[in-house]
Amino acid sequence: MGQAAAIHGAKVLRAALDKKPRANIIVATGASQFETLKHLVKEPGIDWSRVTVFHLDEYVGLSESHGASFRKYLRERFLAQLPAAPEFIPVDGDVKDIPGELARLGALILARPIDLCFAGIGENSHLAFNDPPADFTTTEPYLVVNLDEACRKQQFGEGWFPTMADVPKQAVSMSIRQIMKSACMILSVPDQRKAAAVKGTVEGPITSLCPASIVQQHPDCTIYIDAAASSELSR
Repeated sequence: MGQAAAIHGAKVLRAALDKKPRANIIVATGASQFETLKHLVKEPGIDWSRVTVFHLDEYVGLSESHGASFRKYLRERFLAQLPAAPEFIPVDGDVKDIPGELARLGALILARPIDLCFAGIGENSHLAFNDPPADFTTTEPYLVVNLDEACRKQQFGEGWFPTMADVPKQAVSMSIRQIMKSACMILSVPDQRKAAAVKGTVEGPITSLCPASIVQQHPDCTIYIDAAASSELSR
């Protein structure tokens, strides 16, 4: 599944680089992206020095040295594995001036149309950290969101934090409308625990209570799932 997502994404990225001097991508984190990123960094024929990498979200108040930091995750599992360094634009969740950080990120991403977005879907069907009920209307590229109990339980259950009390209650997240601006979206969604979210995303109504369902409106979105994650689908 992850290899198929990586092959697809690499094809899209090569095509973008064939047409223009630089390409802009969004790369996600979390357990769902392990296999995708492992294979993506091995894909040949990509000049990563001509790529700008944004990432989706980061916990508010969490230092980059923390084991659950998404900046740390991307530097170790993705950036350090590439043959050439891309431009990396991280979300700095532990800055003192969060509004300033939102403005900085917003200005950068609005100036660079996104060619490709790699992402996953949460157990509560969140897209990035846009938990239900997600804001489908805001035009702000990044925003501070409150993490719901299901989201925080997922982060604890995946082993990123020693106790539930250690899981942050807020994050900086790319907004739904900004994610949907991506020319191509590739979602990797493994595991039985994501089956209900996959069903709601693919077969349910488009609703803020199932944030990922919005991708039904995207003109070029592919969801890669394994047998377990597909187990509740009716077709």
